Amino acid sequence: MRNVTLILDNGCQFHGKSFGYEKAVAGEVVFNTAMTGYPESLTDPSYAGQLMTLTYPLVGNYGVPPFSIEANGIPTFMESDKIHAEAIIVNNYSECFSHWNATESLAEWLKREQVPGITGIDTRHLTKVLREHGVMMGKIVFDDCPDQCPTATYEGENFVAKVSCSEVIRYNEGAEKKVVLVDCGVKANILRCLIKRGVEVIRVPWNYDFTAIPYHGLFISNGPGDPDTCSEAVENIRKAMSLSHRPIFGICMGNQLLAKAGGASIYKLKYGHRSHNQPVRMEGTDRCFITSQNHGYAVDNATLGSDWEPLFTNMNDGSNEGIRHKSKPWFSAQFHPEAASGPTDTEFLFDEFVKLL
Repeated sequence: MRNVTLILDNGCQFHGKSFGYEKAVAGEVVFNTAMTGYPESLTDPSYAGQLMTLTYPLVGNYGVPPFSIEANGIPTFMESDKIHAEAIIVNNYSECFSHWNATESLAEWLKREQVPGITGIDTRHLTKVLREHGVMMGKIVFDDCPDQCPTATYEGENFVAKVSCSEVIRYNEGAEKKVVLVDCGVKANILRCLIKRGVEVIRVPWNYDFTAIPYHGLFISNGPGDPDTCSEAVENIRKAMSLSHRPIFGICMGNQLLAKAGGASIYKLKYGHRSHNQPVRMEGTDRCFITSQNHGYAVDNATLGSDWEPLFTNMNDGSNEGIRHKSKPWFSAQFHPEAASGPTDTEFLFDEFVKLL
């Protein structure tokens, strides 16, 4: 294990050892407080451009499941076809692993996918720094190659364009109800949740004008980065809203893009929500749900038009967790009702969407 240093933009340094692929990288340093789910998180396209810190100290002890593809082209156990995070930062990497479904170690997987992993970092201290100062850019540098010092930018970069599909893909063709899915970096479990409800999914690139396609409902997926870089997607959503009142459902980035199409503004959270235990309350009720989340931006409730209202609210910081139109079947969730990994208490939102088709 080579010695490495994580250098934050504010000058803080954290020293550790490399256990993944050996290359210097840079990106936005974020933290995730989930206790499990590193295969799902690493393959979540929403982590593109980020160095993912896990606060749970023991990582790697259950290995990595096989990378297999179903007949419909969707990965069986992963959330996309590759690792999207720039690197993973942990406190204690477990070289030994044990799990009925594991076929390789986390280190072997990272090396095969050419993604760095560093261990021995005081991730609790690092998280406190990020909570105090907010997420910031950082870089992982190998101590014996100090001249290899990469740089990167996050805000203003269109990561959605990097992770979206490049052509139209159809799943469950021939089903009676058809859903257009705007792919901003869709997780595989969103596709699974729609397909198992018997609809045909027409997956289109993030900036594709889908309005000429016959469909019964529109779905806007999750994705990485700044929603303000996705103006083409917003215009297509706005165009669809002006042409028909067909149901719309958005998740995560989809919540933000739907809000922008409705005229609202977005702002960046200080350190985001990345965990399995975010409590949200459904507006107008006493119903509270524990949700899985992964986002760094939020909808500004104060900028919602008179035709829109909040649907869910985060009980920790009061930020927006979803919106709905007051008269039309358009709604969204900032959290992940499909989880993977995480709680599935809110998966009923897919049922509500399909009922509206």
